Amino acid sequence: MIDLEVPKKFRPLISQARGMAEEVFWPISRKYDRAEHEYPAELDLVSAVIDGMADGGAGQGAGAANTTRAKDDGAQEGDVAAVGSGRRSAKGEKENKNGSNLSSVLSILETCRGDVGLTLSIPRQGLGNAAIAAVASDEQKERYAGKWAAMAITEPDTGSDSGAIRTTATKDGDHYVLNGEKIFVTSGERAELVVVWATLDRSLGKQAIKSFVVRRDNPGLQLVRLEHKLGIRASDTAAFVLDDCRVPAEDLLGDPEIRIWAHGTGGDGGASGSGAGGFGGAMQTFDNTRPLVASMALGLTRASLDRTTALLADAGVVVDWDRPAHVQSAAAARLIAMEADYQNAYLLTLRAAWMADNGKPNSMEASMAKAKAGRTCVDVSLACVELAGATGYAETELLEKWARDSKILDIFEGTQQIQLLVIARRVLGYSSKELK
Repeated sequence: MIDLEVPKKFRPLISQARGMAEEVFWPISRKYDRAEHEYPAELDLVSAVIDGMADGGAGQGAGAANTTRAKDDGAQEGDVAAVGSGRRSAKGEKENKNGSNLSSVLSILETCRGDVGLTLSIPRQGLGNAAIAAVASDEQKERYAGKWAAMAITEPDTGSDSGAIRTTATKDGDHYVLNGEKIFVTSGERAELVVVWATLDRSLGKQAIKSFVVRRDNPGLQLVRLEHKLGIRASDTAAFVLDDCRVPAEDLLGDPEIRIWAHGTGGDGGASGSGAGGFGGAMQTFDNTRPLVASMALGLTRASLDRTTALLADAGVVVDWDRPAHVQSAAAARLIAMEADYQNAYLLTLRAAWMADNGKPNSMEASMAKAKAGRTCVDVSLACVELAGATGYAETELLEKWARDSKILDIFEGTQQIQLLVIARRVLGYSSKELK
């Protein structure tokens, strides 16, 4: 079973990430919030540190570029007493482990306690990197190693329905020709690669959707604009047009064949049941990245709670954790309730990441973590602005910025409503056709 203590092997990584948040991100956070679309040059040093940690084995797989799914080796929940102990159970089976998904969640939580936009802008740690880690072949992973990859899914006419993608991919010899439009591509301008979702046959719906790795300098991938946003302004968000964009066939992720699903399998927001070669394989990306986005929300929530608690303490309002909330001040009671929400989201996120590390299907748990953490982040950040009064609303504190940053964490990687739909399908055992 999962051990809720932070593994000792991850503690140096977490400490370094916390130091990065406080010593690097906080001092420049307001600067790049105001200088939207300006690349934070300070992140080059941060990226070099992360690369050095990874090369030396000290990084423990931290960052989106390193998340991957462990193969299910038959170990059963309940057969072991702890995670990552390096021992075998009494039955002689391999024990559960803490891997790159959990370490990434814990480290990203800390960096996003500093700044979400800056975290998203760290080179070679894009969500496209997580997509490659989730479904690419070993040869592809080696070929794309060291590259910064963005992910392009959303289109003007599809919104949250990834299965309604209109961008087409037509086979032409040893290439595919992509045509369509993509919007809200995080790090789209700065990345070296873009993972583009496209369909081989619109008439087949989700079953024909594949993901392709497109070089950013491909002449068929045309940058249309950079978006001006409410929050996470340090992170660039791009819109692209794909105009006869030729992509080598070897840059298709997964099986190039269209697999026809049996009734009731696949297409429900997770990879289970549909295989790694088609839409289910592409959607498996979300099973890895949704816990990462949940951890981003957790980091911002933690920052808001910590700063508000300090501001209220300066004003004489101190929470007594040993007394019931109803006998304390209204402000203290509200902090207690928000802390409980944070802990709920934190535990859900740890479980989703732990399941991925141990080869357990986690589509429902990933959506639970994303839904709870995203909504908690918005509610807590706005409440903290309110509790801090004029101080929370002013630019003298980062609270107002964190409140603006929070909303996107309830939207991207699947909106709150999509997460609840995925969860309902899993709980009730319905397919996407049966429950829309």
